[in-house]
Amino acid sequence: MKISSFSLPLLAASVLACSSHGHGHDHSGHEHEPSREWTREELAELERKWGLEWGFSGIATFAHLKHVKCLTTPSELYDIAVIGAPFDTAVSYRPGARFGPRAIRHASSRQTSFRGFNPRANINPYQNWATILDCGDIPVTPMDNAVALKQMTAAFTELGQRTTKSGVISRPRLVTLGGDHSLALPALRALKEVYGRPLRVLHFDAHLDTWHPGKYPSAWESEQAHFNHGSMFWMAGNEGLLSNVTAGGGASVHAGLRTRLSGDGWEDYEHDSEQGWVRISADDIDDIGTRGVIKRILDSFGKGEGEDEGGEDPVYLSVDIDVLDPAFAPGTGTPEPGGWTTRELIKILRGIEGLNIVGADVVEVAPAYQGAGEETALAAAQVVYEILSSMVKKGLKEMGKTTGKTTGKTVEGGHDEL
Repeated sequence: MKISSFSLPLLAASVLACSSHGHGHDHSGHEHEPSREWTREELAELERKWGLEWGFSGIATFAHLKHVKCLTTPSELYDIAVIGAPFDTAVSYRPGARFGPRAIRHASSRQTSFRGFNPRANINPYQNWATILDCGDIPVTPMDNAVALKQMTAAFTELGQRTTKSGVISRPRLVTLGGDHSLALPALRALKEVYGRPLRVLHFDAHLDTWHPGKYPSAWESEQAHFNHGSMFWMAGNEGLLSNVTAGGGASVHAGLRTRLSGDGWEDYEHDSEQGWVRISADDIDDIGTRGVIKRILDSFGKGEGEDEGGEDPVYLSVDIDVLDPAFAPGTGTPEPGGWTTRELIKILRGIEGLNIVGADVVEVAPAYQGAGEETALAAAQVVYEILSSMVKKGLKEMGKTTGKTTGKTVEGGHDEL
């Protein structure tokens, strides 16, 4: 590189400044305090003075959790990872869920560890045994769905196989912010590898998502097109990822259904039943209430209300935000009128907290279609909070403990608010 004569004085000044700075001077030539080791007490005092973040301040991580790029930082241990999957090129109607993880994180701003006690669950998930990290986003390509599928599968497998921070659970729990619903397929592929067995699925959605790819008619046949957000559970069943389609496996459950079906009959439901699914419609809640829905779910999983559910099959919990009525969650890709309220969904989630949930997702948040009040993302953030509460509470039960209702401290015994 050629250096002009005009540049030489500037280069010399720069070298001199760097030299002076290395000898204890700042850029103005004044001496400054040399670097030193900070004591633990001094660092604690700095944290006490400057560590607080209000809901409206700080970088947007989920619930102001510590952010670590877990995929590139294998030395950082955790018990529960919140991970974004900004992928939406497998949708059949409205795109935009690639912005879902960002929207959910922003909507979670009022969740903080110092004001995180969940009175419904009698626990503060952020001040307990579990180390919960916001692990950032999987860098999913929007250019090639085949590559995106490989990326998500590899990422979920890597994150799910890590050693846990606490040792209370054998493998970390993964909570994914979607993204469209197709991400459930790579998550199930990864978790089957991690746990060495098929999983059962509890699926909250307006739609079945067990459709044969042929239900989307096209003269342009494509095997890659089989992977979409309406067929991923059909694919998972064919690949042996679900215990409900393996010998001796129990049922998986859809809840909140109100979708239109193909053709002029019940063929979609018949195919769904053949795959081992139990269906609970959105309208059922009018007849049996939230407790009835909870009972049907637990009965399908072989557990009655109040029974000890420790040590049973690993469960994947998948929540499509369109299970809610568009009045509560308009910002989604395939809205269907006639859904549940946010309160009803939360009540049901509280009722199934004893299931052995090893992975979960909250998907199909498409913020471009929501109102200025962020109602869809707020609902999704609350659902994630409830899932985290259940995961942490489940770990306490496995330790034979629960949380004190008034103190929030870990104690023997206690009372379940539900």
